[in-house]
Amino acid sequence: MVPSVMTMKLSTTSSANRLAQIPPETANFEEIWTFLKASVDCIMSNPKAVLTYANYINLYTVIDNYCTSTNASVGIGDTGANLVGSELYHKMTEYFTIYFASMKQTVVSLQEEELLRYYASEWHRYTTGANYLDHIFASFNRHWVKLQRDEGKKEIYPVYTLCLAQWKSQLFLFIQTDNQKLAKAVLRLIERHRNGEMIDQRLVRNMVLSFVSLGLDNTDLNKECLEMYNEYIEAPFIQDKEQSYKKESEAFLAENKVSDYLKKVEERLREEDRVEIYLHTKTHKEMIQKCEEVLIRQCAQPMWDSFQKLLDFDQDEDLQRMYALLSRISGGLDPLRKRFEVHVKQAGLSAISKLVGEGSAVDVDPKIYVDALLEVHQKNSETVARCFQGEVGFAAILDKACEGFVNRNAATGSSSTRSPELLAKHADMLLRKINKMAEGDLESALNRVMVLFKYLEDKDAFQTFYTTKLSKRLIQGVSASDESEASMVSKLKEACGFEYTKKIQRMFTEISLSKDLTDSFKDQNHDDTGITFTVMVLGTNFWPLHPPTHGFTIPVEIIPTYEGFTKYYQSKHSGRKLTWLWNYSTNELRTNYLNQKYILMTSAYQMAVLVQYNRNDTLSLDELSAATAISKDILSQVLALLVKAKILVNEEKDQYDLNPGFKSKKIRVNLNQRIKAEVKAESSDVLKAVDEDRKYVIRAAIVRIMKANRTMKNQALIQEVISQVSQRFVPKIPDIKKAVEALLEQEYIERVDGQRDTFAYVA
Repeated sequence: MVPSVMTMKLSTTSSANRLAQIPPETANFEEIWTFLKASVDCIMSNPKAVLTYANYINLYTVIDNYCTSTNASVGIGDTGANLVGSELYHKMTEYFTIYFASMKQTVVSLQEEELLRYYASEWHRYTTGANYLDHIFASFNRHWVKLQRDEGKKEIYPVYTLCLAQWKSQLFLFIQTDNQKLAKAVLRLIERHRNGEMIDQRLVRNMVLSFVSLGLDNTDLNKECLEMYNEYIEAPFIQDKEQSYKKESEAFLAENKVSDYLKKVEERLREEDRVEIYLHTKTHKEMIQKCEEVLIRQCAQPMWDSFQKLLDFDQDEDLQRMYALLSRISGGLDPLRKRFEVHVKQAGLSAISKLVGEGSAVDVDPKIYVDALLEVHQKNSETVARCFQGEVGFAAILDKACEGFVNRNAATGSSSTRSPELLAKHADMLLRKINKMAEGDLESALNRVMVLFKYLEDKDAFQTFYTTKLSKRLIQGVSASDESEASMVSKLKEACGFEYTKKIQRMFTEISLSKDLTDSFKDQNHDDTGITFTVMVLGTNFWPLHPPTHGFTIPVEIIPTYEGFTKYYQSKHSGRKLTWLWNYSTNELRTNYLNQKYILMTSAYQMAVLVQYNRNDTLSLDELSAATAISKDILSQVLALLVKAKILVNEEKDQYDLNPGFKSKKIRVNLNQRIKAEVKAESSDVLKAVDEDRKYVIRAAIVRIMKANRTMKNQALIQEVISQVSQRFVPKIPDIKKAVEALLEQEYIERVDGQRDTFAYVA
């Protein structure tokens, strides 16, 4: 039998070829061993020597014949298999005992690097020879050794492993017994290299490989066993470095800044990559873990304490180092995250406090307010990305902190709807024609609005304020562009879902339908009055519009048009009621009393006042109030705007004259400015609408939850309502309790008998 894989060198000339004559098949064990011993001597004394193919076959055949001999009187296994080998195994063991005798005498007098060089040289020669022997004894390994190990005799080894075991017991442990001088010599050589000296790295590497090879796992010889390496090399090496680093870190921190210490630790960790040059790969991981424990965990407190200072002075490089180092240890980043949350929140609150200053929070400019919030967010968002690698924990902390100062700050006071209102006003200004931003810049600005939008707790309040502002833009025709409006709606829909924008999208649909309705009316009604008329018919369910709370007398100049459209609409939609919203109407009047003809853009109330001067040059407040039916408090504010624009003159108390000397650089003069009463009423109406909508949202959530669960305890119901509703707004517990009471009265739910805090759904 010949092995299929050959790693031995075969040649026709070598001293190793001059072997004794092959014994006959009838030879006894002593004759066989004499022949084999001569070959073993040649191979182990000079493994560089080569065998001829014929001699290799002869050696292999002799061992194979011996292993399968039926004449051997010993070594028969309990299974009865006709295999022998114990005598040969015993002789090989005796051989190595003698083999190492001279080597022991030599190593006694050797020290340090000289010892290592001798040891490494002999180790190389020995393992090379052992490898050759293992091939020659392949049949012996497959037969007798395998049988013994299968029967549980794990101290019996294949020939190569036997050679390692003999080296370990005969030479290695002999040297190590002398104050572990072999391992210590290796460690001292490594230390010299770590101190910057030039050493023979290959020598160290070979020595380490020998320690690794001598670790034998009797249960699984193919498994790497690092017992010897761990005990004599890795454990003392790591222990020494641990003590060294501990002293170094304490001394360095006592005399240097934390920022310098961070650089030092970073440098030390990079240096530990050298471990893989000469030690086992496993040691690199162990060493890094020990460095992290000693240099980072045990010195984490000074790092945590200096974190705030690094943030305050924007020391990004040091923040990056600190994050990278503390992220290596469990829980190392937790104190940083807590401090970062406080830092961001305080930055946001301070920015708004400076903005409000000594003034009133009511007068805060929406753009300046939004820009201040965004500046804090952007700066700290960049810090998270740049210094903390966008780590999820820091990103979540940033969001939490921003949510805190966006919803509650010096400008909001105790109102939870103030931030949504200011953000909606800012979005309104962006989307108006007066904003001259380029399309790309406008899109970017809208994206920035959405950054803050996601932090709003009361998104329903933003929705109501935004819808109110949108209705004004659409009615007045002052939107920057349909594309920008659609883009903003798309962003809101993506953030909050279809239901959130359903009414908004319906508003755009009705504007389009109103254009068609106006065109159809004009086609069928030819107006000879010279009035150009455009109407918007808007559904009360979708538009946040409210009719005026005071009377209004329709000017005679537009009554024909008013009556004509009313008749036309009712003919097309019988049963529907039209409510005219004069407080939202806009008009254009052409002047005829001046040399220069102007076009005055007015509100319906201003128009009603001015047309009175078609028949009069001067009118009193009482006369105007009687003619228009507008309440005096509203009318006074309307007249104040006309006087300010110098259309009317108010030289006597409550007396208003038409100004014949009016002049303007513009042909089209915009007089349509909102009066304070309208602004105040709008804000009040929005808040009322928000509160009313919330009542229905909470009730709907309760009914939905109870229908799914049938019965629930009061506390569990409250928590579930908060969980479901908080995506739109943060509900107050008293409001939830009121909703529960209302549903009890309406018999949607009932109390469970004997369990006052438990409710049941009424099918």
